[in-house]
Amino acid sequence: MNRNTSKSIALGARLRNARKANKISQRALAEKIGVAHSLLSRNESGQRVPTRTEVIRILAPLELPDREREEILEMTEDPSGSPLAVIELPERRAQIAALVEIEQMAKEVVSWSPLIIPGLLQVSSYTRTIMEAVPVPHEEIATRVAVRMGRRDILTRRDPVRFTALIGEGVLHQTIGGPAVMAEQFDHLLMMSAHENVELRIVPTATGWHPGLCGSFQLIKCDGTSFVHLENPVSAVFVQESEAVAGFERSVPELLEVAMSPQESFELIAKEVRRTTGVA
Repeated sequence: MNRNTSKSIALGARLRNARKANKISQRALAEKIGVAHSLLSRNESGQRVPTRTEVIRILAPLELPDREREEILEMTEDPSGSPLAVIELPERRAQIAALVEIEQMAKEVVSWSPLIIPGLLQVSSYTRTIMEAVPVPHEEIATRVAVRMGRRDILTRRDPVRFTALIGEGVLHQTIGGPAVMAEQFDHLLMMSAHENVELRIVPTATGWHPGLCGSFQLIKCDGTSFVHLENPVSAVFVQESEAVAGFERSVPELLEVAMSPQESFELIAKEVRRTTGVA
């Protein structure tokens, strides 16, 4: 497994979460297992990939459910560092952990979402409606909704991520969750579009061919590294190979070329609010 990949970042996140669940600091754990504090720090950030033997040593003093311990150890068994890392259920939690970690490191995110509101702009009622409709285990829905709502923090924190949201016009005509949910969702879009770091653009349905017709994607730009996250309800893939990522990067200007301006997009969403609520 290579360092600074989605897999190494996911493994680091699981190690950090396990340590924090045991209420022990990095320094204290390092002293307990006899390693340098800086080593644990690099492991947890994904900058260094520990071996299976090292992970066993790290987890030894921690109290963890057997299933969680096994899941973490399984993450050390793929040394390939494949640039296309398909992660299916029941490994979904590791994939979500990787996405959260990468978004936290991001400087800029570009999302093309032709079918639904981008996750970083969803309200909880909209997210819950979707998760109740797709094959998400019922006992995981509340946690998944909370995680998605927590992800939005990158847009409003002190050093916010620059976010460009490209949304298909057809999304505005859907009634996911009913009129009340859609009205709440549209109000949130208008509110977020007022943030200086958020650019919201609607891509009209009546356009010619453009690369966005090949499917949705999320481009995540970090210092020195970029990722593309592709997802459906039951699986996901991180694209990390530089040439493949560059292909998605080239599609962004073409999408912006056919998109409405921020002001036109705002006015269209406001019109949908009036239509949905019946308030002129």
